Amino acid sequence: MKKSYLFFSLLIFSVSLYAEPIEPLPLKAEYDEKIAALGKQLFFDPMLSKDGTISCATCHHLENGGDDNLKFSFGINGQEGVINSPTVYNAVYNFRQFWDGKAKDLQEQAIGPIENPIEMGNSFENLIKTLNASKYKKQFELLYSEGITKETITHAIAEYEKALTTPNAPFDQYLRGDKNAISDNQKEGYALFKSKGCISCHHGQNVGGNLYNKFGVIENTKSADLGRYNVTKKDRDRYFFKVPSLRNVAMTSPYFHDGRTASLDEAVKMMARYQLGRPVSEEEVMKIVAFLSSLNGEIPLQAKR
Repeated sequence: MKKSYLFFSLLIFSVSLYAEPIEPLPLKAEYDEKIAALGKQLFFDPMLSKDGTISCATCHHLENGGDDNLKFSFGINGQEGVINSPTVYNAVYNFRQFWDGKAKDLQEQAIGPIENPIEMGNSFENLIKTLNASKYKKQFELLYSEGITKETITHAIAEYEKALTTPNAPFDQYLRGDKNAISDNQKEGYALFKSKGCISCHHGQNVGGNLYNKFGVIENTKSADLGRYNVTKKDRDRYFFKVPSLRNVAMTSPYFHDGRTASLDEAVKMMARYQLGRPVSEEEVMKIVAFLSSLNGEIPLQAKR
C-alpha cells in the first residue's frame, strides 16, 4: 500500500513538473553574427558545388518551410536524390542530423551535401582552391586565423544554420500563456495528439528530432531505405529513422524519408496505422492537422537574402 501511494505521488509530482510534453522554442537564437553572415553567403552560393549550379538553398527554400517540397531533390547534372530533404529550420535543436543520424551536429552535416556525388559532387580540396581564388579568401582570414579549411567552411555554414529557427508559433504563444493564440479545433487536436499517442515520439522543443524510432512499429511500411542500419549495420536498427520535427510541418510536404505522400491528412492516417495501430476518424484527423498548423513559426530575418 505504501509503495503504491509513493508511486502515484511521484507520478503526480512528475506531471506537475512537466505539465506539457512540448516546450516553446527560445524567442532568440544564439549564434555568432559575423561568422553567420559569412555562412549565409556560403549557404546561398552555388560555388560550393563542383559545377557551380547547386547551393544549400537549392534544396532548402528559406522563404517557405526550409525544404524544397519535392519527393527527392536534384543535384548536379540533374541527378535525382534518393531521400527526402528535411527542413533546415530548427535543425539546431535535433539531437542528430540526417534521417539516419549519421552526423552528430550541424557542422558535420554540412560536409555531406558538398561531398555527395549526387548533390554538390565536390571535394574540399577543390572547394578550398576555388574559395581562395575568390572574395572569400579575405573574409575567412578576418574571422579565422587558419583561413579557408574544411573545418572553417563547415563551421561558418553551421553557424548560419543556428540562426534559422522559427520561434513564436501560435502554439508557442499558447504554451506561454495566451490561451486565445490557437483555436478550439487546434486545442482539441492537441488533446488528440496526446491521447492517441503521437506525443510519445513528437515532444520537446522541436516536437520531434530527439530520438530514433522504427518506421512501421505496427504494420510493415515497405520502406526501401533501411534507415539507421545503413550507418550501424546492426539488424536491430533496420528501418529506424530519426523522428522528424513537426515544426512548420504544414509547409514541408511531401512527408516521410521517402516522400510517400504530399497530404498531411494522409500522413496523419499513415502514422496512426503504421506506428500506433489505433483508429482515427476523419474529424480527428482534421483536428490533429489543425493543431499541426499551429506549429508554423516566424521566418527569421536571417533567412532573407
